[in-house]
Amino acid sequence: MTPADFAFYLFAIAVVAAGLFTVIARNPVHSVLWLILAFLSSAGLFVLLGAEFVAMLLIIVYVGAVAVLFLFVVMMLDVDFAELKAEMAKYMPLALLIGVVILMQLGIAFGVWQTSPLAQENRAADPLVFTNASNTQMIGRLVYDQYILLFQLAGLILLVAMVGAIVLTLRHRTDVKRQNVVAQMMRDPKAAMELRDVKSGQGL
Repeated sequence: MTPADFAFYLFAIAVVAAGLFTVIARNPVHSVLWLILAFLSSAGLFVLLGAEFVAMLLIIVYVGAVAVLFLFVVMMLDVDFAELKAEMAKYMPLALLIGVVILMQLGIAFGVWQTSPLAQENRAADPLVFTNASNTQMIGRLVYDQYILLFQLAGLILLVAMVGAIVLTLRHRTDVKRQNVVAQMMRDPKAAMELRDVKSGQGL
């Protein structure tokens, strides 16, 4: 067994085990930590496949942002997970049925999977494939050369969606006290404080 084979089996077992413990863990914080392990192991598999760009995206986006966000949300919100699991138990038979159907569909799909004999010829004829470039350079050449307009439009759409979400959710409530820095700086100290003579044994 080569080191690459050993690394593949190690990462594959880690992904399956981490995914299983993510679902069955009783503590939600532990579930998020198992999910982070699954992401890291998946990134290792992508590195073995030669897709180091996708592996780095998986670590930066999912582990560095999404999973950490999940962890903070789970730790900061006081959610009654016991009640949620009790509600989920009612739908367990339906979920198991859907899972079995999905597994059967995957089995049928992979059972008839065949590699086209023209796959290697088409890949060799692709002008973007050149031996002296890494996977990241090939993706950059494809995105920023052939699909630069679509890439910029996608970024513009995401920007508009982000601004729209902020505008739709921002509400200026009158019953909330807000800080006014200018008013604080320009206030009169004589009007801001009031001295009272409190007698001994009496309150205000």
